[in-house]
Amino acid sequence: MAREGKRIRAAREGIKVTKLYPLDEAIKLVKERATAKFDETVEVSMNLGVDPRHADQMVRGVCNLPNGSGRTVRVAVFARGAKADDAKAAGADIVGAEDLLEIVQSGKIEFDRCIATPDMMPLVGRLGKVLGPRGLMPNPKVGTVTMDVKSAVAGAKGGSVEFRVEKAGIVHAGVGKVSFDADKLVENIKAFADAVAKAKPAGAKGTYVQRIAVTSTMGPGVKVEPNTVLTA
Repeated sequence: MAREGKRIRAAREGIKVTKLYPLDEAIKLVKERATAKFDETVEVSMNLGVDPRHADQMVRGVCNLPNGSGRTVRVAVFARGAKADDAKAAGADIVGAEDLLEIVQSGKIEFDRCIATPDMMPLVGRLGKVLGPRGLMPNPKVGTVTMDVKSAVAGAKGGSVEFRVEKAGIVHAGVGKVSFDADKLVENIKAFADAVAKAKPAGAKGTYVQRIAVTSTMGPGVKVEPNTVLTA
């Protein structure tokens, strides 16, 4: 087993492994221990009582963070005509149709979010093997297949984050930067947790949200008392 470095050991000092901290206290601990030379991302992870192998227990959605994510998100839009113009006006980084298809097929994927109008999906569908594994395939369930491309682009640029439960029943996302004020991080985390709670599938049984933890990119995880995060 690899030995922990001094930095990691020092960062974990003062954090009780078995304790569940109130959200505001957990955020304070995370911010104090974010000592990297860059603005670390604050991440939240939620263990859910679901088995994603069953279709009726899949959890997926999108959350508009009230204070943004702090990330610069590059957005590509598959659209034609007036909708393409709307996408450009909203700040999309790449807009196109067949020309954008060729760019992606060549392996040049210089975007973090992909949006498409419904009429473009037969074209975009050809890119399933390329975009799917990267989590970039447009999907109406998370608002990336839409006629309202202006709002979709604005949301992506403004801090909306997509989430999808993993095989182990965990859903996670970056919800801000350590440079954010603590109260803004609290607001973002509560908004994200609320979105996950609202996405509870019909097949979920027992306790839906089982555990919650927050961490920074290079910092230790801090367990959070779920009742201080969930609004209902």
